[in-house]
Amino acid sequence: MPVKKKLQRKATSKKPTTKTTKRKPAARSKAAASQKLAALNLKKAFYNLTTAESYEHAVRNGEIQLTAAGPLNAVTTPHTGRSPKDRFVVREAYSENDVHWGKVNTEISEKHFDRLHQKMVAYLNKQDKLYVREVYACADPAYEMPVRFVSTSAWHMLFVKNMFRHKADLSNFEAEFTVLHAPELQANPKTDGVNSGTFIVLNLAKKMVLIGGTRYAGELKKSIFSSLNYLLPKQGVLSMHCSANVGSDRRTALFFGLSGTGKTTLSADPSRALIGDDEHGWSDNGVFNLEGGCYAKVIKLSQEAEPDIWAASHRYGTVLENVVLNPDRTLNLDSDAITENTRSAYPLNFNSNTDPDGMAGHPNHIVFLSADAWGVLPPISKLSLEQAMYYFLSGYTAKLAGTERGVTEPQATFSACFGEVFMVWDPTVYAEMLAEKMRKHNTQAWLVNTGWTGGPYGVGKRMKIGYTRAMVRAAVEGKLDGVATQTDPVFGLAIPTSAPEVPSEVLNPRDTWADKAAYDAQAAKLAAEFHKNFKRFEGSASAAIKGAGPISKG
Repeated sequence: MPVKKKLQRKATSKKPTTKTTKRKPAARSKAAASQKLAALNLKKAFYNLTTAESYEHAVRNGEIQLTAAGPLNAVTTPHTGRSPKDRFVVREAYSENDVHWGKVNTEISEKHFDRLHQKMVAYLNKQDKLYVREVYACADPAYEMPVRFVSTSAWHMLFVKNMFRHKADLSNFEAEFTVLHAPELQANPKTDGVNSGTFIVLNLAKKMVLIGGTRYAGELKKSIFSSLNYLLPKQGVLSMHCSANVGSDRRTALFFGLSGTGKTTLSADPSRALIGDDEHGWSDNGVFNLEGGCYAKVIKLSQEAEPDIWAASHRYGTVLENVVLNPDRTLNLDSDAITENTRSAYPLNFNSNTDPDGMAGHPNHIVFLSADAWGVLPPISKLSLEQAMYYFLSGYTAKLAGTERGVTEPQATFSACFGEVFMVWDPTVYAEMLAEKMRKHNTQAWLVNTGWTGGPYGVGKRMKIGYTRAMVRAAVEGKLDGVATQTDPVFGLAIPTSAPEVPSEVLNPRDTWADKAAYDAQAAKLAAEFHKNFKRFEGSASAAIKGAGPISKG
């Protein structure tokens, strides 16, 4: 059953078109970008430096640390992660009836945007050096979007080089989208309409992003992802926060999951070609990567469990963020002295097995990943279409005890579409598009618990990565399609009774608990959390989807 359309928009607004057309930037958009750039003095700018040149500039500017392994390492304190409370979308006539306004998409006026833009241009024009990087988003040529980044920082532009697609011949490059980046520039909350000195401001009409007051490089890539999350659905393309890979049989699989659920790890399967690790579009032509690189979390990275990410993170050309270095400049990947959110950004081809085109056919399987620290979700379960929509809109994982001050037991975390903080339309728009495409292409969805078994965090143990890999591989290769299932009495999920290379006793979570009454209590508690969260969709989801959640009300 489809999700009912009930958007936070005016009644006269139009839903995203479902017609697939070749991307052709509007003439006024190009002109607008050119006019804005014309205000900048780019005579001193360094365009599209090589990796070696970027290293030289970053060292001379005192921006980074060189490591013994080859990558450069940047410390981005005080910001070692995204700043969601400092992200704004300009309210203007072009997009205001489409944007899902609220905590995620906080509005800022055109007047304040213009003030910040003038401040940004004046600041950039005073700098002795500027760096320009011209790249492309979207691997499918039908939706390719040229993006120009202008920054005061050489290492950030190397990050951009690693994360996006680029071409040798840029003589005819004309930007459709522009990002102006000044990490040391501070805004004034009293006059600029922002909350702090940090600002990430997206103007969809002018196709421009302003970023200041933060060195965290993730803001650069996610600003373009947010933009595409608005633009692509208008062209009938579902934009997704997921990884993707394809087997030798050309079976394509998508992996959705929040941080810490194993999205990057499980998609980097040596037996399957990696299409991309984070952001994709699903068009009438199939799946395509929105980027050209990987941005992996590397805290406590294991060479045995994640050999590709390990090798890439010790390679010349990679950009590391906030990794602690030993006295001899080797990497201490176990240390969270700076932050738990240590990162490694490298080109996609640093992986051992990648799809060179960044494109593949329509997905046969979709995997939703949840690290359930309560240990009550099945390690793998087969979803109906309605259940797929329910768990897609829920976007569940669990926050571990001890990860934040005051967190003494696991806490349920929900993020619609497994990435609501990057979505611009109402989450139900993406859910309806997903349901339509899954129905059309007969795509099977699975829910995989990469979290705990035999008890909650602190009592049980985390599911062995080998078992999870075996279950996921069996699912995406179609080996579980005809396997008998049993229904979970609390969540209503279809649990396979067997899976290749996995002991059958671990498949039903209740069987792994010594204290069955404790399991029942924890399962009921999590079911109640799901129902509580899903109340936000009471007016927009169909009865069939609302009924696809846990059977127990907790």
